[in-house]
Amino acid sequence: MKGTNMESKGRVNQRARTRNDILLAAARLLGEGRSPTMEDVAAEAMVSRATAYRYFPSMEALLVEAPIHGKVPDPGEIFAGGQPEGPEDRADAAEAALHDMVYANELQLRALMLNSLKLSLADGAGGVPVRQSRRMGFIEAALEPARAKLGKRGYKRLSAALCLFFGPEAMVVFKDVLPLGKEEARKVKSWGVRALVRAALDAPENGTQPEKGKGKKNGKRK
Repeated sequence: MKGTNMESKGRVNQRARTRNDILLAAARLLGEGRSPTMEDVAAEAMVSRATAYRYFPSMEALLVEAPIHGKVPDPGEIFAGGQPEGPEDRADAAEAALHDMVYANELQLRALMLNSLKLSLADGAGGVPVRQSRRMGFIEAALEPARAKLGKRGYKRLSAALCLFFGPEAMVVFKDVLPLGKEEARKVKSWGVRALVRAALDAPENGTQPEKGKGKKNGKRK
């Protein structure tokens, strides 16, 4: 069973890498001032034309996402100087960087989300990723110093919860549903991100809560 799970994870990772290679190839060709065809992109990415179409059923879907792919900040650069240090500050800084990129590229990101929804509903998607998991790079970089303290379960749960604040979906909620402006949305997200990290670090399974009965002596409080 363990071997099967590892093989499955390996396939998922390989598909993500293939999708990333196709996006990077398209971005390079666009950066050269070209209007590439799917054949051009496939050749640049060193994959077959059929593979390129499997991940991006249309050039429209590819050309909407490729420019965005190159505009996403490098999570490593956010923490290159060793600051900030605390888990709450790191998570907040990571979300702030992605927040600015999202609002600066709103129209393209809305088109990207539309295309991914179409792909997820299409027959024969075949397990191909419909979205590039960019936000996870930010979350992983932010939480890395606290990973051991969080534990495997706590880290996984916190990462999943933070995904609700990172990315364009949060922008849609704040702008279309509430609605709130960019600055107010950032304040709310900052509060939410910090609260989640703090709650995860203070969770009983991390050993940071007082033990049951602590502070008592002979059945009475000290």
